[in-house]
Amino acid sequence: MQRLLTTATIAGLLIATAAAFAITERLKLTKSAVYGTHVSTRLSPTCGCARGKATIFFKLRRRDHITVTVVNARKDEVALLSDATVAAGPVRLRWDGETEAGTRAPDGTYYARIHLQGGHQTITLPNPMLLDTKPPLVLLVQKNRDQFSPDHDRQADYVRLTYRLSKPAHLLLFLNGKKILGPTHSHVASGSVAWYGTAGGRTLPAGFYTLEVGALDQAGNSTPVAKRVGVTVEIRYIALAAHRIVVRAGSRFEIGVSTDAKRYAWKLGQRKGEAAGPVLRVRAPKQRGSYTLLVEERGHLDRARVVAR
Repeated sequence: MQRLLTTATIAGLLIATAAAFAITERLKLTKSAVYGTHVSTRLSPTCGCARGKATIFFKLRRRDHITVTVVNARKDEVALLSDATVAAGPVRLRWDGETEAGTRAPDGTYYARIHLQGGHQTITLPNPMLLDTKPPLVLLVQKNRDQFSPDHDRQADYVRLTYRLSKPAHLLLFLNGKKILGPTHSHVASGSVAWYGTAGGRTLPAGFYTLEVGALDQAGNSTPVAKRVGVTVEIRYIALAAHRIVVRAGSRFEIGVSTDAKRYAWKLGQRKGEAAGPVLRVRAPKQRGSYTLLVEERGHLDRARVVAR
């Protein structure tokens, strides 16, 4: 008798399992009433940019009366986006970060919830929307050199800026209020960037330049102008220590040459040659008069007047 009961129990379990499996498979084949969803990952109502509002996009399989709300991480309703009968097909809604009371929602994570009246179904889309209004701040900027010469001779052609930000963001570089670099490809809280002395597609002339360092986060927030960090660097090319030299005709003289080039060319009167190092030693022309000393490296040059007496 016990063996018959055991057999009957096993058979019952098998039937129940098969039924449950059939129901599960049928549910798998049932298409969702909402599909093709796309939700903005971030928004900042204060950025004044394209990410000032979040987009909630989805498609309905059939006509229905839908109620779409924004809920916070605790699933509390924050804002009502739609309460209307909608035809089958695409639905696109926008959320500006405001609550139903007309105030700005606090920074945090939010979700879109869809209630289908006819389908007797409520769906919370799993895509999170991060509302972020805090701009990235520049906490630290360090330069690897004070002077550089962007002459493409592979000798101090750029200045490298190492930075640390208050949050992950893309770096921006400004000169005289105009953006000259960025946003960088990397989106990190710390890193480095090289500047090769260019602005507006051209290499800048020699001189002192104050760069302003800022950042742009993924929500569209940028560092306020007043909080950008300034860094002053000098672009220099080959330069002579003096631009007027008085020497005795036919005598040798020395003049300082500022350059990071290994070698550079010089010309004085009818004589010319190459030299290296920070001091140029040449002989003045034997005849008295005024001559031009020219030094040149990769298209950059400087000149001085040499008066032979």
